[in-house]
Amino acid sequence: MSQTHLWLRAETKPQEQRTALTPKGAKTLIDAGFKVSVEHGQQNIFDIEQYRNLGCEIVAQGSWRQAPDNAFILGLKELPDDTFPLVHKHIYFAHAYKQQSGANAILSRFKQGDGQLYDLEFLVDENQRRIAAFGYWAGFAGAALAVWAWANKQLDQQVLPSIHSYAEKSQLIEQVSKVLNLCPQKPKVMIIGAKGRSGCGALALANALQLTTIAWDMAETAKGGPFEEINQADVLVNCVLVNQDLPPFVTMSSLDCAERKLSVIADVSCDPYGDYNPIRIYDHCTSFSDPTIEVMAGNNSLHLIAIDHLPSLLPKESSEDYGEQLVPYLLSLNELSRPVWQKALAIYQQNIQHL
Repeated sequence: MSQTHLWLRAETKPQEQRTALTPKGAKTLIDAGFKVSVEHGQQNIFDIEQYRNLGCEIVAQGSWRQAPDNAFILGLKELPDDTFPLVHKHIYFAHAYKQQSGANAILSRFKQGDGQLYDLEFLVDENQRRIAAFGYWAGFAGAALAVWAWANKQLDQQVLPSIHSYAEKSQLIEQVSKVLNLCPQKPKVMIIGAKGRSGCGALALANALQLTTIAWDMAETAKGGPFEEINQADVLVNCVLVNQDLPPFVTMSSLDCAERKLSVIADVSCDPYGDYNPIRIYDHCTSFSDPTIEVMAGNNSLHLIAIDHLPSLLPKESSEDYGEQLVPYLLSLNELSRPVWQKALAIYQQNIQHL
């Protein structure tokens, strides 16, 4: 049996410091007989020498293009824009199966090169639950930014300045607490999807700040939106896993209410380009450098946060958590007949049939 080769490509999305494979995870794979190549990128939260000292092959950023054909190319976020055919087996979040912008272009490159895509979002177990997810930290970070933005609005400050990553979650909590403590009162936070991974993270943040929460999940949303109750919260954190078309939770009409208390929305699910988004009041993602959209202006303004890589706010903790979930399955890459890989491949093959 030939040695399984995993190639960790460098992330190139601005301010994306997370990684799909930590040094600890790389060591586990090497100890199991894998060859691990790691690109020397500038953004990985972990120092490249940690990988080198554990026996990884260190290669240049972007050199995955010339990797051996049998190498598995592992990453997190989108591949850099280009047009050349993709010949490798890629494992990453492609965002290509929900009619997103650019989906056909990337899938066509895989089809042209006879490559294969094992989308991280669609690696699922026997219960159709994702084997690994950043959801907890997405919810935690999204709730933190939403509360921070709410507090700034109470103090007539900039809603959210350009933000950056934090080395530890305690630093983020300290930052938000400092601003919140200047406010005469604290916000009421509504979390939709409260029982999921993201919802649990959002609840953890709210509990750390001792905030009043309204926790909704499938039972509360079963009647279908828009929901008037949302207007009675100060902050909304949407953590619903979007995998089907849903009636909108809010609309511009439902939010245009004189009694609305809602001031900030964090759309952790963040899918403005797809057809399944239940927060259909915006048309583009926000970013670390420009974190908010003003959805409604005036004295009762409403701002929205829609950053599609929220766990990057806490890159070390979120990468460690994700790696612990993913590595046990990476260890089975020499057995692609296993259901987790076969299901992901079948979804890919279904999606390229129409191209």
